[in-house]
Amino acid sequence: MEEQQLQNRLYYWGNTPEEDYYSNQGIKSTKSFYTSPRGLTLFTRSWLPLSSSPPRGVILMVHGYGNDISWTFQSTPIFLAQHGFACFALDLEGHGQSNGLKAFLPDVDLVVDDCLNFFKFITTQNPQFQNLPKFLSGESLGGAICLLIHFKNPSSFNGAILMAPMCKISDKVKPRWPLPEILTFFAKFAPTLPVVPTADLLDKSVKVPEKKVIAGMNPMRYNGKPRLGTVKELLRVTDYVSKRLCDVSIPFIVIHGSADAVTDPDVSRELYEQAKSEDKTLKIYDGMMHSLLFGETDENVEIVQRDILSWLNDRCK
Repeated sequence: MEEQQLQNRLYYWGNTPEEDYYSNQGIKSTKSFYTSPRGLTLFTRSWLPLSSSPPRGVILMVHGYGNDISWTFQSTPIFLAQHGFACFALDLEGHGQSNGLKAFLPDVDLVVDDCLNFFKFITTQNPQFQNLPKFLSGESLGGAICLLIHFKNPSSFNGAILMAPMCKISDKVKPRWPLPEILTFFAKFAPTLPVVPTADLLDKSVKVPEKKVIAGMNPMRYNGKPRLGTVKELLRVTDYVSKRLCDVSIPFIVIHGSADAVTDPDVSRELYEQAKSEDKTLKIYDGMMHSLLFGETDENVEIVQRDILSWLNDRCK
């Protein structure tokens, strides 16, 4: 009966209409479509403090593979907006309501350009944002994209929140040799073919059973097998990022669960150790899984939220 009630909800929080829910949470939110310079129509959202005074900072948030910005992803920007931060995000190419074949990422470098151009558009359209601290925030693949944004434009952001970043594909989910070599070969001929065998990432990401049901209800979530071209590109990108950890110079906090079987907490430790950033923080949460900001118990989620907020507060004084 309880699971049936969960499955009747229109939003991850229940059936309260969006505008009413945002108002109840003490924030305001907008959604729109943005056309990137390469002609791609991308779905975007904002989550803003209700206060008439300027926000304390501006955050560009990047979701992970197969995810989107309209379901459980919203819980984090809503929390941050409640504490004075203006948050913006877009559905990446091939995800959510944006253009592109579902879950097909042929060139992550173009996605990086989309994110940078969108954020430039946001800050240009809103003069009040231009002199505020600006941060990146990315989860899983979104964390790797944040680092790629940093490499491409090192001076645009004041810091980064990296949540279980996919700086390298975990050996626990990576196809074993010789499968990657075979997949890379066939990706040249049929890049969009969804045939790559992988474990259920939702099952490996979300700890709380009720939250697993809610996350699985996301109407925009990609449930198919990864596409050959996408896996080839993710292998390329994560290999590139893992080799450039020593070039990271942006202030950052990297957070990871010790029980994460999707992205490797040891790679986050490597990032912390190798990065040349003078301001860097590492948080490894014992026993937590991949979905730190939704899939854990409410108590665990609050611990992670407090750590992120504390890190931001210290850099927005």
